[in-house]
Amino acid sequence: MESLATDFAAALDTIDRQGDFCTSGTTELLAPRIVVEGAGPIALPLLPVQAEQLIALAERAPYGRGEETLTDTAVRRTWQIAPGKVQIAGRHWAGTIKTVLERAAEGLGVTDPVKAELYKVLIYDKGSFFVRHRDTEKAPGMFATLILVLPSLSAGGELVVRHKDREIRMDLRCEDPSEVAFAAFYADCVHEVLPVTEGYRLALVYNLMRSGPGRLPEPPDYANEQDGVTRLLTEWVNLARPADDDVAEKLVYPLEHAYTPAELGFGNLKGADAGVAKVVVDAAGKSGCEVHLALVAIEESGSAEYSDNSGSWRRSSRDDDDENFEVGEIFDRTVTASEWRRPDGEPSALTNIPVEDGEFSPPDAFEDLEPDEQHFREATGNEGASFDRTYRRAALVLWPVNRLLAIINQAGLRVTLPYLTDLASKWAAGGESEDSPSWRQAHELSGHMIDSWPTEHWSPRRETTGTAAGEMLSVLTRLKDVARLDAFLSVVATREGLDSDDCAAIADALRLLPPERAAALLHHIVAGAAGRSLAACGALLAQATVLGKAVVEGAAKGLVGALPVSVTRDIWRSGPGVEPGFIADLFTALGRIDTTLANRAAAHMLASPAVYDFDTVLIPGVRTLVEASEVADTVAVRHLRLACVAHLNLRVAETLEPPADWRRADTVACKCVHCAELRRFLADPARPKWEFRAVEHARGHVEGTIRTAGCDLTTTTLTRGPPYTLVCTKNQASYERRRVQRGKDLADLERLKG
Repeated sequence: MESLATDFAAALDTIDRQGDFCTSGTTELLAPRIVVEGAGPIALPLLPVQAEQLIALAERAPYGRGEETLTDTAVRRTWQIAPGKVQIAGRHWAGTIKTVLERAAEGLGVTDPVKAELYKVLIYDKGSFFVRHRDTEKAPGMFATLILVLPSLSAGGELVVRHKDREIRMDLRCEDPSEVAFAAFYADCVHEVLPVTEGYRLALVYNLMRSGPGRLPEPPDYANEQDGVTRLLTEWVNLARPADDDVAEKLVYPLEHAYTPAELGFGNLKGADAGVAKVVVDAAGKSGCEVHLALVAIEESGSAEYSDNSGSWRRSSRDDDDENFEVGEIFDRTVTASEWRRPDGEPSALTNIPVEDGEFSPPDAFEDLEPDEQHFREATGNEGASFDRTYRRAALVLWPVNRLLAIINQAGLRVTLPYLTDLASKWAAGGESEDSPSWRQAHELSGHMIDSWPTEHWSPRRETTGTAAGEMLSVLTRLKDVARLDAFLSVVATREGLDSDDCAAIADALRLLPPERAAALLHHIVAGAAGRSLAACGALLAQATVLGKAVVEGAAKGLVGALPVSVTRDIWRSGPGVEPGFIADLFTALGRIDTTLANRAAAHMLASPAVYDFDTVLIPGVRTLVEASEVADTVAVRHLRLACVAHLNLRVAETLEPPADWRRADTVACKCVHCAELRRFLADPARPKWEFRAVEHARGHVEGTIRTAGCDLTTTTLTRGPPYTLVCTKNQASYERRRVQRGKDLADLERLKG
């Protein structure tokens, strides 16, 4: 089935057009009554003198660039009058408009009723033109532009309409007073008005809109094409999965015309798109596939190169003229489908879903496209020139009905986790039967999620409390899906990392597994995470002790064996270090499991004071253990408690008195001349203040030395000078710190001795 994408596109490529992207012609005109505010009735054919009167009343016609409206005669040179200043009446005018609308709709391949809304009146004089551009959607439901050229004497001014690789040139000169010329084209077509070389021209511009909700247009009879597409899709549906990994999960077939999100819908498709959609929808229904419309967006960014040798860049006045830049290497590329539409018009629950390269039909469908947006940025001091661009294309997207959950899984955990949670809630509300559709769907979806789970870490962090892995485990536990729990915990065992917020979810999940399997999984999880998530491993061990000694003993031995013996210097693998909470969790768990193992852990910690610091690790951890009567009297905890008490007694026994004079401790390591003066000041018992007047570099050096050495000095800078003066004043910071520490030590001694 490697040729599926190619064969599918080839089968649809034979479908003829239903209408075309533009149409033109003339029709009989019984002269209407046209009255322009300020000029009065207008005679037809248009007289030069009245054309000049209209120009005097008109304003320069603007053009759109993105969300901006600009006026530039280098881009558009013509005149416009607002529709509110023009009245068109006459007994036969309504019939003329009706005839033009019917012919325009037929030429564009639109079978549904359409209506025309006057947008503006244009006056072209000699030299008037409009460079190539696309019309924007000027009103809800607009799908095309209709131009009526009233009788006048002129030359030039041809309308050129382009779409894909086709170009049609239309001469809309209409000198016969009994006829009116018209042209209609879809709004996404690139078009331009060539310069008027002689005379004047009066044109009415209308927005063409559907008069009601559209329906899928009826194409010609494509029985052979439909049979071929049905056969291809049926073979695709019947493939054994997931064994055949080379087969695309979905097919993405781009449409010919461009559609805005407001216009996108099966009932609004234009030309050949309507015929293709009808064939695909019918074939999908017969073969067991789902089909949607979607907008596919390709976003690329990367490096840019200057196309000239000047090394400089000037932004062009036109969006499509970036002559000074060329796209270089593409560093990042994402393809997503969104704005999903169903054939029946019902809302779709699908959100942004990635599109893989192998899912395009044909495979080169999105090559050689012109970007909808492209921006270049100049090189800066730190970065070279760069670009970003976006392509947008409407497409038909298909997948086998039985692969819907695999498609949803492509959207990632932000979509699949809420979806899985909702399925679990439906299953619980329905009586918790494993034969229910909700349970089967949850089982299938979770399988896809496990297969594609992120491999770099234990799991991504969720916006709410906990991680995606913890949420996944909680839902699977609610579903009592033992097979998926086993599979997911096996995935966890291969990760180096663990989150404390997920420990309760893991322990709950292990309850549902056989004891031997739970013990093996717990051991592997702890062994894999100990190097990065020591605190989380301790929390997990404490949570899991309710499962019994047989389940947790192996993990406990592994964790004690993995206790660090030195402070790691590997910034990529080191965690936050040993935390007091780990001490409390570990000895709470070991007290329930194996007192000999607890004694071994305590001895290990007391032998490694650089890792298990008394003040930051052991004392706060043991304080928590002492308050927990369950393990407070175990040998290991008593051993740790006595060691902490001895450490505190030594410090409390030290003399604590404020300084007797202005002499302060000298811990300055620098030997420069300025720091030597600083050291003499620190040793002087009679000097409370030192004023050091020097240039900024010298002042900064001395101030940095004071901070590094932790001197009992307060510094300020006097800005009289220059040079400025650094004022150093002695304080009792060391004494105050020791006094505060003494209070904490006495409180800790009271708790630990008690």
